[in-house]
Amino acid sequence: MSDSKKEMMFLESVIETYVTSDSPQDRLIKTLAVRTFEPYMRAGKQALEFGCCDGFMTALIAGQVGRLTVVDGSRTFIEVAKKRVPNNVEFVHSLFEDFGPGRKFDYIFATYVLEHVNDAIGFLKLAGRLLAEDGLLFIVVPNARALSRQLARHMGLLDDLFALTPNDVNHGHRRVYERFLLNRDIEAAGFSQVGQGGLLLKLLADFQMDKMMDAEIIATPQIEGLYKMGLEYPDLAGSLFSICRLPSERHE
Repeated sequence: MSDSKKEMMFLESVIETYVTSDSPQDRLIKTLAVRTFEPYMRAGKQALEFGCCDGFMTALIAGQVGRLTVVDGSRTFIEVAKKRVPNNVEFVHSLFEDFGPGRKFDYIFATYVLEHVNDAIGFLKLAGRLLAEDGLLFIVVPNARALSRQLARHMGLLDDLFALTPNDVNHGHRRVYERFLLNRDIEAAGFSQVGQGGLLLKLLADFQMDKMMDAEIIATPQIEGLYKMGLEYPDLAGSLFSICRLPSERHE
């Protein structure tokens, strides 16, 4: 069996345990990511999204661009995502490293991807080859130093902030990031950053955040406050974001 076939089988195997937009926490963090990226974007651009999950974030991105191409190694996710996106979205069933569109994109979105791929730096270099001159790469990863994760460590539920938890393994994660490690990989791939920060100061575990949102204990005022605090204290945020570009000499 080829490595590509094995990887696609692995992707399909983690779908049953993967968090989707049924989770208020998941919907919120993806909505906040697009909100944070929006000031850097202009309408009518050609965009590429690596990985679509159930299509919730894909639909949000599609509303901000002219045309969106989505690449995912899971046919199941593609079929689910197709049901919720507008008609300016096209899907390609392929592993990222096998994708060869023969063109470049103004915006590339790699949200909650780097923790999954076998070779994070190799993946980022691939994104660089597909990025148009003056294009932007948008990245989001879970944060190993999130307040909720640090609380779990002090409660004795987690021995090491950088260890893969059962939840990480169920979701197909292969590594855990914090800001230094993310910056290191971005720099090693040849990118510079035009923006970075944290998304949503995360108090508790996802399932606990979901329950508090459902009960409206955490409502719009609290969400706005936690969003602003994530920008102010990125090391405690639930996720980290980076907005990257290639140096101008790479295009000469």
